[in-house]
Amino acid sequence: MKKYLNLFDFSQKVNYKTEVLSGLTVALALVPEAIAFALIAGLSPLTGLYAAFVMGLVTSILGGRPGMISGATGAVAVVIVSLAMDYGVEYVFAAVILAGIMQLAAGFLRLGKLMRLVPHPVIFGFVNGLAIIIFMSQLDQFKLPDGSWLSGSTLFVFLGLVLITMLVIWGLPKLSKAVPASLIAILAVFGLVLAFDIDTKTIGDIASIQGGFPPFHIPELPFTLETLQIIFPYAAIVAGVGLIESLLTLNIIDEITETRGRGNKEAVAQGTANILSGLFSGMGGCAMIGQSLINTSNGARARLSGIVASVMLLVFIMFGADLIEKVPMAALTGLMIMVALGTFEWASLRTFRRMPKSDVLVMILVTLVTVFLHNLALAVLVGVIISALVFAWDNAKRIRARKSIDENGIKHYEIYGPLFFGSVTLFNEKFDVLEDPDEVIIDFKESRVVDMSAIEALNKITERYHKVGKKVHLRHLSEDCRRLLTNADAIIDVNVLEDPTYKLAIDKV
Repeated sequence: MKKYLNLFDFSQKVNYKTEVLSGLTVALALVPEAIAFALIAGLSPLTGLYAAFVMGLVTSILGGRPGMISGATGAVAVVIVSLAMDYGVEYVFAAVILAGIMQLAAGFLRLGKLMRLVPHPVIFGFVNGLAIIIFMSQLDQFKLPDGSWLSGSTLFVFLGLVLITMLVIWGLPKLSKAVPASLIAILAVFGLVLAFDIDTKTIGDIASIQGGFPPFHIPELPFTLETLQIIFPYAAIVAGVGLIESLLTLNIIDEITETRGRGNKEAVAQGTANILSGLFSGMGGCAMIGQSLINTSNGARARLSGIVASVMLLVFIMFGADLIEKVPMAALTGLMIMVALGTFEWASLRTFRRMPKSDVLVMILVTLVTVFLHNLALAVLVGVIISALVFAWDNAKRIRARKSIDENGIKHYEIYGPLFFGSVTLFNEKFDVLEDPDEVIIDFKESRVVDMSAIEALNKITERYHKVGKKVHLRHLSEDCRRLLTNADAIIDVNVLEDPTYKLAIDKV
């Protein structure tokens, strides 16, 4: 139990004032986002608020990254909106529960290690895309309910309050870090609006947050194969998007805090949270990079901040709705714009000329997919695939063969570079079967035979020499390769003492 509740691990230094104040700030910022994401999904505002409470509390206690904030997110809302519209909220709850079960399975199967396959340019593109999305979403606050832009004094008042918020968040840390600047900014603008009776948009203008404790609710729908066929595709996408966004956020917070989170533990926590969210009338969710950055920028590093944020959100819903609904949206808009500016990796722009063109392409492409499709899983998948293809192409060109003939008239081919599906064609071009002497040695001491395409290439080259009556020896192959070669006994000549022990990628290690 101790390893799950690091809050009560006395070896961990916890700044209780920072944690509590940061948690309060995050709770205020969670309210409009949870409402907005619920409305995007075609659900009631309380569905998003309940999800934010359950997701935040469970992942703060059980998660693998102290200080990271989870809640209802836009990525999940975009996925479930058609399910909600076509079948209703009960199917959404069921899909969220099933997604949680899938995430639990991913955590127990230790699939979090797959995040190692995500290259840095993909992370840069992902972060930059999210920063742009966060910024663009705040522009909606400058619009009227009918979609038209604010104008006249209404616009200038709202813009002025936003700028005051941003100025306080930017300037206060230069004077003092005793209290989170974002909280002071919200309170300052709130006090300014109340003191001068300024007419401006508030949280209450979006929707009411009045409610009770999240009700336990088993989804009311037929438990049939047809129901499973309906919810399974949505659940699988929610589970995938949630894990990708959560684990990437974990990596980003790791870099900021210079500590290391636990991906598999976070996957289990996300799964548990989504199951409970579906059972307690929530729309589900995942890690929230915006709120996580607010939390860490305030200096929060322990689990307490996330617990406080979740509990305070519930307090707002149950007891403080009348007060919280009066908080100016301009204050929260200014806060989120500062989060967007802080999230964007400005350093990535300065490295354009120093980065390989392929990395720049991947970063830009991931950013564009994230911004225009709002599909984070697809953006990361596209980036990983392109990076893998570029890597394969670059390594395919590195296969080399140094040729020599010894005093006995035997020709030697010393192979350099990896032999795999991408380099097989160049490998085959290195040999002059018809002009070579009757005996040939191909040495793989400085090479690696990676996959079945490479094994097949070895079989083909030995077959070509065999057809013209010439003998070929393959030296310094691993035992795995020798087992997989068709005519192993006839063509392999190895020095066992020097033979490498690496494994093929296809083998079970």
